[in-house]
Parts: sequence; structure tokens; C-alpha cells
Amino acid sequence: MDNLKSDSEILAEIYRNAQLAQVSITDILPEVEDEEIKEELLREHEEYEKICSQAASLATRYELNLKEPSPIKKAMMWSAIKMGAANDNSRQNIAQMMVRGTVNGITSLKTSLTDGEQIMNVDVKSLLKELIALEEGFEKKLKKYL
Repeated sequence: MDNLKSDSEILAEIYRNAQLAQVSITDILPEVEDEEIKEELLREHEEYEKICSQAASLATRYELNLKEPSPIKKAMMWSAIKMGAANDNSRQNIAQMMVRGTVNGITSLKTSLTDGEQIMNVDVKSLLKELIALEEGFEKKLKKYL
């Protein structure tokens, strides 16, 4: 696999992005009372799970190690979510919090695509583009709740 370092960094970012999204959804679900947005979040969680699985499979194929997001990052996200939903667990507020995280993910992933597009392994590039498209779709759906 050419450009092992670049590809491994991007694959790690894909995995980390999807893992953090799953953690965010898991953290926010207990706060969500609106069934419609809850169903959307559960669907998104499943899609992120698939991306994690695909990233792990690629990492195994290319003998790369993927690290889980740090416990500190997870704890910071948990506290931000709990504080954000403590006083307002409305559909609009939940959607707003999720859109912010999704947009941050899209921005980071698109930067990686731009930076490495010419040298990226075709499998890594394909998964990266799949995750970007997925997150753009999630953003669009979540904005309906704003």
C-alpha cells in the first residue's frame, strides 16, 4: 500500500470520526423524548457502525492499528451533551447539537480529502467519500428539525 502513513492517518480519522459520532448519539439518546428524532439518531448510529466496521476491515487488510478515541475526549463530549440537553431536550435543541457535531466532522473529513486526494489509496478514498456523503445527508435530515 503506497503512502502508508497518509492512508493510515486518514483511515484513523474516518474510524475516529465514526466512533465519536456513535458515542455522541449513545450519550444523547437518553435525553431525547421526541420519537421521530430518536428514530433518526438510531438509524444514524447504525450507519456509523457500518463505517467503523469497514474502516476496521481495511485496517486489518493493510495491517494498521486503529485507536479508539481517548477517554478524555469521550468524557468531554459526554459532559457537553449532558449540559446541552439538561435544560432543553427539545427536538430543535437536540438537532442543533447534532448538526454542530456533524458539520465539524464534515469539515475535518473534507480537509483530509483535499489534502490527500491525489495520493490516497482507492479503498481509503472510497470510504472517506462514503462517510462524507453520509454525514452531509445526516446534516440535511437533522436541519429539518431546526
